[in-house]
Amino acid sequence: MASLGAPLSVQDLTDQASKYEYNAYIPLRNWLRTASMMHKQAQVYAAEGNDPQTYLLLYRHANLVLEHLTNHPERNLPENRKALSAATAAVGSDIQTLEDIRPRIKKRHEEFQARRKAQQKSLQSLEDKSERLVPQELDGTSRVAHRRSYEKQTLDAIGNQTLAAKLAQREVRRRDAARRSVRQAGVSEEEESERRTGGVWGDWEKELKRQSTEADGDLSAQLQEVARMQRNGHQTSNYSRPYSQTSSSYHYPSVPHHGQQERRTDVHSQPPVPARPPKEHLPPPYDPFAIPPALPPKPPGQLTSRLLSEQQPQPPPVPGKYTDSAPSAPPLPGKIPPTARADTPTTDLDEFTFKPAAYLENGAPLRTIFLPTPLRHHFLNAASTNTRLNLETCGMLCGILKNNALFITRLVIPAQTSTSDTCEMTNESDLFDYCDKEELMVLGWIHTHPSQTCFMSSRDLHTHVGYQVMMPESIAIVCAPSKSPSWGCFRLTDPPGKHAILSCSKPGIFHPHDVDNIYTEALKPGHVVELDNGPLEVVDMRPKR
Repeated sequence: MASLGAPLSVQDLTDQASKYEYNAYIPLRNWLRTASMMHKQAQVYAAEGNDPQTYLLLYRHANLVLEHLTNHPERNLPENRKALSAATAAVGSDIQTLEDIRPRIKKRHEEFQARRKAQQKSLQSLEDKSERLVPQELDGTSRVAHRRSYEKQTLDAIGNQTLAAKLAQREVRRRDAARRSVRQAGVSEEEESERRTGGVWGDWEKELKRQSTEADGDLSAQLQEVARMQRNGHQTSNYSRPYSQTSSSYHYPSVPHHGQQERRTDVHSQPPVPARPPKEHLPPPYDPFAIPPALPPKPPGQLTSRLLSEQQPQPPPVPGKYTDSAPSAPPLPGKIPPTARADTPTTDLDEFTFKPAAYLENGAPLRTIFLPTPLRHHFLNAASTNTRLNLETCGMLCGILKNNALFITRLVIPAQTSTSDTCEMTNESDLFDYCDKEELMVLGWIHTHPSQTCFMSSRDLHTHVGYQVMMPESIAIVCAPSKSPSWGCFRLTDPPGKHAILSCSKPGIFHPHDVDNIYTEALKPGHVVELDNGPLEVVDMRPKR
């Protein structure tokens, strides 16, 4: 992960950004959804001040769109033209962001290298002490200096669930408040949705503070700009390896495989964004001692008067007198330091980032996904009618990115058709419209096996690969309420599972695969961590019965 460890150079980040697999046989609508997901993540990292990860994702987005998607076999289909145009327009606005970030990344890397050289020179001049200066000390010093420039303290997900829950709750409240501010600024939901999906309103809180600028839609100019950046130390490695396969005669019905890009409007036709009033700040948690009412004098043994004396500039109430003949008088309590307060300051939640929780089989890091513990209970309640009728039910796991971790904050149950062995959404565009409107990412899916055991069928594997192409951390939860184990949380192995499914052309809904170890657990062990007090909302989009 670019945001962890020693500061990387621009060339290092460019090389990492270019290391992804492109498969031309995956429908263009899926790649456009992947590009949109990539762009949203970059916006979150930019808002958090993580320049390296922002640069990596924006550069990868530009490379994917300009080098591959504009040459995709389906690029001229009417349903893809508008979405592809919006994606290229987003790249045009991102090129300036890349240029703004690049000097900061270069400076941090050069400062880090200079510090290391100075440290190594000092160690060489202190040969008699070199045995006591173990490598960890040097690395620790560099990490501290690195954090001073931009990095934050890194934490493990396991053991810090309480902090993670507070972080997620605060972020959900902040987004709700920001959305109210957008409405108060006179921006309609339709206009907001069009700008977001068009790629020109990424960080819409900041964007409201200035007039929007039209993105450069000239593809040839953008290609020339990327080429210029490559000549300036951004040479792109070619890691595109399309799989040689023939199209399958059977088109797998898939939950995530239909984006709504074809409905996106042209970004050049949008009016400027109005100026936004000052940013609305959420009030801190209620503190009964922050604005105390006028109180009569209290005996000094009461904690309230001691706290009030620290909170207010005026002198505390004069305590009553106690004489030697009153030995039963309670002693004065010790002064409570400010750090002893139970409420964690809001700013502390911004001073850390979560470490990668696990790694793919190819060594790539996986960010933590925090899964609300009550989610399965709510889902099984919503699926209970279908389960009694031996019909499958599916739901979408939607959420947010914050502090380098992914939080499932919403369970969306789309309109769907079901059989005893299958479930399929009937209007995927409604789901993606909803996610775009609510600024949510699709982090995976959940479905029931009413009468079967808990496993990933071949149909499930072909469905899930679409999610994992969009985001490596994506998960599939299977609930088998009548069996033991009653549920499981899975992902495709990478390699060999993801590659095997992408290259599979066997017909039929259910068929065997010739690869072992095609999927694995994502919970224990893995990158998924259950969260008891995380925010969770359930949205049922099925028609009312």
